[in-house]
Amino acid sequence: MPDVVQYPPAHGPLRPEDDDFYHPPEDFAQYAPGTVLRTRTAEIAFFGVISQRIPAWQLLYRTNDLHGVPDVAVTTVLLPAGADPVARPLISFQCAIDGVSSNCFPSYALRRGARALGAIPQLELPVIAEALSRGWAVSIPDHGGMRGHFGVAREPGYRALDALRAALAFAPLGLHRGADIGLWGYSGGGLATAWAAELAAGYAPELNIVGAVAGSPVGDPRAAFLRLNGSLLSGFSTVCVAALQRAYPELNRVIHAHGKPEFHALLADASTRTTLSLVPRFAGKNLDRYSESSFAELLDGTEMRHVLDDIRPGVQAPAMPLLVLQGVNDELIAVADVDRHVDRYRQAGAHVHYLRDRLSLHLALLYLGTPATMNWLADRFDRKPLPPSVTKTIWSIACTKREALGHLRFAALLVRMLRGKPITCGNRRSPATAN
Repeated sequence: MPDVVQYPPAHGPLRPEDDDFYHPPEDFAQYAPGTVLRTRTAEIAFFGVISQRIPAWQLLYRTNDLHGVPDVAVTTVLLPAGADPVARPLISFQCAIDGVSSNCFPSYALRRGARALGAIPQLELPVIAEALSRGWAVSIPDHGGMRGHFGVAREPGYRALDALRAALAFAPLGLHRGADIGLWGYSGGGLATAWAAELAAGYAPELNIVGAVAGSPVGDPRAAFLRLNGSLLSGFSTVCVAALQRAYPELNRVIHAHGKPEFHALLADASTRTTLSLVPRFAGKNLDRYSESSFAELLDGTEMRHVLDDIRPGVQAPAMPLLVLQGVNDELIAVADVDRHVDRYRQAGAHVHYLRDRLSLHLALLYLGTPATMNWLADRFDRKPLPPSVTKTIWSIACTKREALGHLRFAALLVRMLRGKPITCGNRRSPATAN
């Protein structure tokens, strides 16, 4: 039986590195991946301030790191308010953690009292609530692990899939072992979703994953590094280098061999900040100034090519159908990189319905695409015919009648959250039952 721990946040939750809940028992490695090691209830709050009436628990579970070494992670699992423990679909939502600091972890940032201003999971809580309003259960894994491995290959997939195993085994959720499962994430969470989708058939074949939605899933990290370096959004490339340095010894060697002392200070500073606080702090920072060669030359080195090849997704075809969303004029993720990512999947045999939105910028598409995402996943749970594996360029994903009505419901849901009202499945249709 897992340990059950209650930590009422008298003065706000402890940071994960200071919280005993995150520290695994000494014998954790003997358990199978996905085994629940410790549980506790959690209070979820919008921006850490507006308490949400959402039943929530946190599960410490056994998983694996990049190299298959036993590790642990935490997932936050949610139910609609007042939900009976009946068979219902389960969504794995991979947040855009996009940071190294532990105050970016969703298990911290989503709790009442969390001091995590600028952590993207706080901005994503409304779209998570939309899944709850459909009557679905949700798992929100810390897919970067305790060391903040943002951008690392495969690890996000292991952590997300093992979190699903843990959620299915957690009795208070009342889930059926064969419950329908959907994967969903946007931006850095879209990249994590891509890894989970690629690895699922080989790593966790027992999971009944019926579809995955990857919004703006980066596509090619190397191209993103070069494009963002020196731009107003260069903080994203800086913090990703700081994260990759922790997971890849060869990258760490390159940085120590060629980086100036100021470069190490820059990476250390990035490692302490929430994602959005990085943007003004590192705007215009050009990493060429902090090394003996240009950033492009560093990336072209033999050791770095190995790392960059490893972290680029798209080699293995996901077994489940995918919906991919991307803004044509996205200021952060280039549409051409996602185009090539989708092409790699199709060449490997994947079924991908790819929507390219002309009008949306990066953050806007997360919200504008939520009704379409929810409808697409609901159709997979209801076994409706798949849309074709094609690429469509449209003016706006929010323009159809079905999605327009979804935005009205989404706006009403946001008002409920701001008022602290319970997030229930309300007048939604009954959740799909498991096979």
